[in-house]
Amino acid sequence: MKPFRALVVDDSPSMRRSLVTALTQLEGARCVEAADGLDGLRKFNAEPYDVVLTDINMPIMDGLKLLGHIRQGGVRTDTPVLVITTEASDEERATALGATAFLTKPIRAKAVQDVVKGLLGAPP
Repeated sequence: MKPFRALVVDDSPSMRRSLVTALTQLEGARCVEAADGLDGLRKFNAEPYDVVLTDINMPIMDGLKLLGHIRQGGVRTDTPVLVITTEASDEERATALGATAFLTKPIRAKAVQDVVKGLLGAPP
């Protein structure tokens, strides 16, 4: 797999750690963490990322607002966004806003890896 940069946005430090651990098992992964959607948006606008993983339910700015800003912000609007949440009912809203992929918690490392590889065009 070619090197890639991932932005991991979640207000739970343990969930961020789990996602980063799953991603760094993929060759070439470099991860940047953000604790909420606003922090994630600042980091997204500051540097390019190959993929964004975001939770929906977060303080300050939720993942759906972050997704909306990414898709309408004019900067790298085609970056794949994997939305991760506890509520399956959020999938329709996330898809309507332009989510590229969706996973419902609890998540497994292999599922995260497989989805990210697919988003980046790498073989499973």
